[in-house]
Amino acid sequence: MMSKEALYIGIMSGTSLDGVDTALVSIKGREITLLASDFLNYPESLKKGVLAICHGEETTLKHIGELDHQLGLLYAEAVNALLSKTSYSAHDITAIGNHGQTVFHQPEGAIRFTTQLGDNNLVATLTGINTVGDFRRKDMALGGQGAPLVPAFHRYLFADSDSTQVILNIGGISNVSILQPNGDVIGFDTGPGNVLLDHWCSHAFSQSFDKDAQLAKQGHVIPCLLEEMLNDDYLARPAPKSTGRERYHEQWLSQCLAAISTPMTDHDVLRTLTEFTALTIANAIQNCSIGTTPKLLVCGGGANNPIIMKRLSELLIGWSVAPTDSEAISGDYMESMAFAWLAHCYLNKIPSNLPSVTGASKAVPLGVLYSAD
Repeated sequence: MMSKEALYIGIMSGTSLDGVDTALVSIKGREITLLASDFLNYPESLKKGVLAICHGEETTLKHIGELDHQLGLLYAEAVNALLSKTSYSAHDITAIGNHGQTVFHQPEGAIRFTTQLGDNNLVATLTGINTVGDFRRKDMALGGQGAPLVPAFHRYLFADSDSTQVILNIGGISNVSILQPNGDVIGFDTGPGNVLLDHWCSHAFSQSFDKDAQLAKQGHVIPCLLEEMLNDDYLARPAPKSTGRERYHEQWLSQCLAAISTPMTDHDVLRTLTEFTALTIANAIQNCSIGTTPKLLVCGGGANNPIIMKRLSELLIGWSVAPTDSEAISGDYMESMAFAWLAHCYLNKIPSNLPSVTGASKAVPLGVLYSAD
């Protein structure tokens, strides 16, 4: 890997649709340093438009094109806002890595595809910085799931250990990178993270999310509802696998609720959904432990949910459970840092997918370059 220092910006807007994370990083050899970060809220009208597509509502090519354009403008605004907080200019940045906004991900079946919106030509032009995007489709062309992509970054970040290390990102969907002492890496989406929690908070309490689990703390787990949700067949599938809002959405939850007759409050539903997130994560990784000190490092919005963190510690007996911040890696900006690193890999022709994770036939540099010129 090149030893000369270079600066990159990563952009991430995930399944939760709360906003855009940006991270300015320095990469030199095996070192990556977070120099600055920022967060830009989604405009409510844009969020509604994206959600409508994710939920399969009727749309038009015109509407999709307009969302693609608006997201491109938003990403460019986010990058320029980040730079304005620093002493750096566009000329100092080697490239932007932009994941884009996933609106549909279909990694199984006869026609496999993934769709991310956010016009990278606009991003490159309006920032004056070369932009690398479209990270997932090359992996899918090679037979992979196109997700998750962050495990390769996790392997780059965390040193070898004589015990299992699992890096867990709890965003809208929860995904894990399982780093084994023998060097093997397994990674997959375990199931819902915050996506159902946020939906229920909005539906039942008119709040965007359950800050510090204050609402869920007022409820109780409903065993029959939990059992109904745990019967979902995605949870029993072997890796490689990936999922999203296409599966875990309002209608899915409504079907689970309709299948049981036990009286419950809105707080009980939220507490049960919180338990569901924690339990599906623990079930997915508890048999992966190798060594005497297995470690679970948690990032993403769910790392700030005290019930989820407490339950993971209780469910994973013998594991050390802590936020990635305990290892001096920002849990809030882990994924945006990852896409900065993926842009670095593309420009330096470094393979950045892991066939053991995605199922692709080979490892390749991921992405497409959109020139600022």
